Amino acid sequence: QVQLVESGGGLVQPGGSLRLSCAASGSIASINAMGWYRQAPGKERELVASIDTGGMTNYPDSVKGRFTVSRDNAKNTVYLQMNNLKPADTAVYYCNASIRRLGSGIFRPYWGQGTQVTVSS
Repeated sequence: QVQLVESGGGLVQPGGSLRLSCAASGSIASINAMGWYRQAPGKERELVASIDTGGMTNYPDSVKGRFTVSRDNAKNTVYLQMNNLKPADTAVYYCNASIRRLGSGIFRPYWGQGTQVTVSS
């Protein structure tokens, strides 16, 4: 079994910062790409940031220059540093990872449980 556990969400004022963490655990053989998505009420889930095994990152224009994704492969952990937060960033943030389980030959996506980020004064 594989689990992704997120932490670090909360309430922050506009212009503030938060750091999210997501640790993968269980019967893991290998992890490919990792990343973060978010879903605001009434909206579809959208990609916020992704990082591959070589450290190459990808961001949508809405967060570019404000958010930074990183990973610690030894800890099977991905991070999201969010700076200059705006009310439009308010959403539930989900961790995602492409993982190959022990004894399996394929990668499949796994999701965290989600953590609420609220940006408000």
